[in-house]
Amino acid sequence: MAIQDRKILRPDSKGRITLGKLAENVSGFEVIEEEGRIILEPQVEIPAREAWLYKNPEALASLERGLKQAEKGETEYLGSFSQHLEEEDN
Repeated sequence: MAIQDRKILRPDSKGRITLGKLAENVSGFEVIEEEGRIILEPQVEIPAREAWLYKNPEALASLERGLKQAEKGETEYLGSFSQHLEEEDN
């Protein structure tokens, strides 16, 4: 593991450390105590309605393949799907 940037953060009188920009786009941290070190592993939350994707390796792999194909421009226009919309989908 390469060390990208080192900083000294000093706790306040209650033992709190402010992470500032280091906590940007992070919803929480997993705290790992290891060999006298405290490691903060950034975590993000996903909506419950999307959790199924991460529990389904086949679906996740398919999504990742599709994203890579789209990135390379390997897409095919299939026309409008608006006829499949129901009123509540709008």
